[in-house]
Amino acid sequence: MERKIEAVAFDMDGLMFNSEDIYWEVGSRLMGRRGFKYSNELCRAIMGRPPRECFETMIGWHDLDDHWEALSRESEEIFISLIDDMLRPMPGLVELLDTLERHNMPKAICTSSSRNVLNAVLDKVGWHDRFLFSLTAQDITHGKPDPEIYLTAAGRFGIAPHLMAALEDSQTGCLAAADSGAVTIAVPGPHSADHDFSPATLIAEGLGDPRLYAILGVE
Repeated sequence: MERKIEAVAFDMDGLMFNSEDIYWEVGSRLMGRRGFKYSNELCRAIMGRPPRECFETMIGWHDLDDHWEALSRESEEIFISLIDDMLRPMPGLVELLDTLERHNMPKAICTSSSRNVLNAVLDKVGWHDRFLFSLTAQDITHGKPDPEIYLTAAGRFGIAPHLMAALEDSQTGCLAAADSGAVTIAVPGPHSADHDFSPATLIAEGLGDPRLYAILGVE
């Protein structure tokens, strides 16, 4: 099979790692400290979006007396305190990364998380050198579902967006990827199984799905 994909951009939370499980605990602690219960509805409303939008939504949801930047700092502190015990790669991730590297396929991370969170995660697994570059919420003006982060990634790769595959686990992320023109592969997780993935080229059954490998041209 002739390879048509020249680079791969990975979302991080919920796609590469079980960090949506960690963020559920973070959200539960943030809301619990303020007398509220973190809900599936609030979780869905903020999943995949950049920090400012997440925390302004959280503030509006419960009419909190907080500034979004203070909530963001508190969230980061809780998240980083939990990763040693809770962080795990998603099934099939290590094998997929190994395969892409054997095929000399460039890779990047495009996450709505902060640089601090990304660095903490990559420090934990020792994977900084496995990716050509990374983009976070601080590197863009408009967060997902805006396509800016994936358009920026294609530019950094030096290719047209349609030559890049973008792997996402959320509806918000898939909209961003598809609107950029990237080949969009949805990999739903436990926290996003009910999302609308209709913009995706493929809805994969995990990172080990042979159809995902086929689209990437690395069977």
